[in-house]
Amino acid sequence: MARSKHTTTARPLHRVGTRSKPSLHITPRQREILRLVALGHTNREIGATLDISVRTVEVHRFNLMRRLNVRNVAQLLRQALQQNLLPRNFGMK
Repeated sequence: MARSKHTTTARPLHRVGTRSKPSLHITPRQREILRLVALGHTNREIGATLDISVRTVEVHRFNLMRRLNVRNVAQLLRQALQQNLLPRNFGMK
């Protein structure tokens, strides 16, 4: 009986007893947009701050919301906090 060159071993997806969430990767630009949204800036204000078009801001926000599977800004911010994309004390002085 011939043996296969490739052997696979099953690896656990996560360690037993840990509650780590899968890491969600967003681009640095999406992170910056998220930060400005969390500060309450409008798309127009974000575009002016980052020197990009309002349409580009809209696309970044759309992609963030799709990636986080949310439908509005309140859900976006809640999910961002849960995924540790924003610090827990964000915006507090």
